[in-house]
Amino acid sequence: MTPQEVVAQLKDVKQWFDQSSRCLTDEDSNFKPTQASMTVCQQVAHVAQTVDWLLEGAFRPAGFDMDFDSAARRIRKVKSLAEARAWADRAFANAISVLGAKSDEELMTPLPEGPLMGGLPRLAILGAIQDHTAHHRGALTVYSRMCGRVPTMPYLQI
Repeated sequence: MTPQEVVAQLKDVKQWFDQSSRCLTDEDSNFKPTQASMTVCQQVAHVAQTVDWLLEGAFRPAGFDMDFDSAARRIRKVKSLAEARAWADRAFANAISVLGAKSDEELMTPLPEGPLMGGLPRLAILGAIQDHTAHHRGALTVYSRMCGRVPTMPYLQI
């Protein structure tokens, strides 16, 4: 896969995420279906944080930062959907910029050894970004319906 194809896929993932969660508004920011669930804005912030985390971990010698408690504390600080969406915009734009500038050789360099995708090509983070974002896109469509909103099908060309 070329860097240009990676960029195209990341743009699709972001478009589908945005399209399926567009019906949610700032008034929905703090909705969560159970006490233990993330809020709407935390779900979006978590997607953004994970894009940043995967990108950083793929290109730093120490690999992925596995301090999930610290990551969760940062997510809990996000209180508005607008703030979370801005973070997602920045995270995807950065991933597109960084991955789009890498050579095929750089994308195929193995990830650092470790418990997360150790030894796979760095390009494997693209699949992780796609799967993780789709998972939370699905959760947010459920949240949307629980808020009385109707999410748009993500794959429609509108």
